Amino acid sequence: MGIVWADLFHIQIPVLEKVLRTVGVYAGMAILLRLAGKRDLAQLNTFDLVVMLLLSNVVQNSIIGNDNSLVGGLLGAAVLLAVNAVVVRVANRHPRLTAIFEGQPTDLVIDGEPVGNLRRLGLRGADVAAALRHQGASDITEVRRASLEPGGSIVVDLKGQAKDVTVSDLAADHVALVAELRAEIARLAERVDAGFAELAAK
Repeated sequence: MGIVWADLFHIQIPVLEKVLRTVGVYAGMAILLRLAGKRDLAQLNTFDLVVMLLLSNVVQNSIIGNDNSLVGGLLGAAVLLAVNAVVVRVANRHPRLTAIFEGQPTDLVIDGEPVGNLRRLGLRGADVAAALRHQGASDITEVRRASLEPGGSIVVDLKGQAKDVTVSDLAADHVALVAELRAEIARLAERVDAGFAELAAK
C-alpha cells in the first residue's frame, strides 16, 4: 500500500526539471504551430485533425519524463496553465507581441477580386468558397474584403448591397419613407391650396 501512495505523490524527477520540460514543450509547440501556418489552427481537414490528435501523445514523454506520479502530472498541468495565462496577458497588453505570437490577418479577397496566394497559405479554393457562402456571399463579387485571421478563421465583409437586411435597416427605411410621404403630402396640400386660391381670385 505504501508503494502505491509513493507512486501517486512522489515526483520521480526534480521539480525544476519538470517545470523546464513543460515550459520548453509549450514554447516549442507554440513556435511549431506558428510556423505551420494559420490554417492549421482552425481550418482543419481530416489529415490535420489526425496530426493535432497525435501531437499531445508525441510530446507527452517530453513533458513527464520518467515520472508517472499524480503530483507530477498536476504540476505539469499547473505550469502549462500558468505559462499560458502569462503569455496571453502580456501579449494582449502589447499589440506588437500579439503580432509576433499570432501573426497578422492575411487578405484573401478585396473588392470582389482574389488577392491571396491560397497554395502558399495552405488553403484550397473550396475552403474559401465555403467560408464565403457560410457568411452570406453567393459570389466572390459580393465580397468587400475576406481575410484569414491569426486564429485560422476566415472573416468575410460583404459589400453593402449584398448584406442581409436587419430590423434596424427596415426601421430606418420606414422612417425615411414616412418622412418622404409627409413631405409629398405637404407639397400636394400646398398645390391644392394654391389651386383654390386661384379659383377664388377668379
